Amino acid sequence: MAVTDPAPSPRYRLVDGVTALYAVVVGAVALRVAPAAPGVWWVAGAHFLILPLIWMVRRPGQGRVGRFIAEVYPIALIAALYTALDLLRGPTRPAVHDALIQGWEQAVFGGQPSRDWWRAYPSLFWSTVLHGAYFMYYAIVPLPVLWFWFRKDLPALRRTVLIEMTAFVFCYLWFVFFPVAGPYYEFARPTGAFVQTFTARLVYGALATGSSYGAAFPSSHVAASVAAAGSAWLGDRRLGTVLIVFAALLTVATVYCQMHYAIDATAGLLVGGCTVWAVGRSGK
Repeated sequence: MAVTDPAPSPRYRLVDGVTALYAVVVGAVALRVAPAAPGVWWVAGAHFLILPLIWMVRRPGQGRVGRFIAEVYPIALIAALYTALDLLRGPTRPAVHDALIQGWEQAVFGGQPSRDWWRAYPSLFWSTVLHGAYFMYYAIVPLPVLWFWFRKDLPALRRTVLIEMTAFVFCYLWFVFFPVAGPYYEFARPTGAFVQTFTARLVYGALATGSSYGAAFPSSHVAASVAAAGSAWLGDRRLGTVLIVFAALLTVATVYCQMHYAIDATAGLLVGGCTVWAVGRSGK
């Protein structure tokens, strides 16, 4: 049985506007950068092509597969959009604002937790658990989307996609205009047995294929995980409870495993939480 729309709705939705806004802004930035970095032209073109994609997925008369794509396409684009952030910067690394963020870190936390925490308390157990929690990001984000699709809960599905996409777009635009490299790049990386656990190898393998320089503040991993957990909670308390636990562990993991400054994680919590609150309150 297919997922059906319980009530007539406009052809285009708020999530389409959020996605289109991001595509236009990043496309324009890419056009500005492209003369100095010719390889960036395709980044601009790819982002502007998102606009006709939105038109295509919103055409009436779609089959089951077409309707599924129409509901989830913003989240399906996330991996490509994230990768493009690194390409957008051209062949040279941009100036970053880590000194400022590290100053905030020092003022708020009295030190550099992302650099010092794992060194002060190295633990193979917590390395395994928290690297695993960090890797769970790749399951936390899509899980509520797929869950509500298979449950045929269209309002919850649409709310989830809107919440997650809004959190992602806020973070990604911040990365474009206020790049922060993060402790993964700024400090000497963990070594030894701490990074030889199975889960640590999974995380470092993923980073080797998809890390983006300058995308640390706010932590999109934390923001999107909180957004996913919060939207799951709004639609299904049992699923939400499970994902909240994983999102909490992931938030700790980003700092303990030296992936983000504690300020990054805090900002990610605020972005994700405020997005859930704003969209949930609006009834979208």
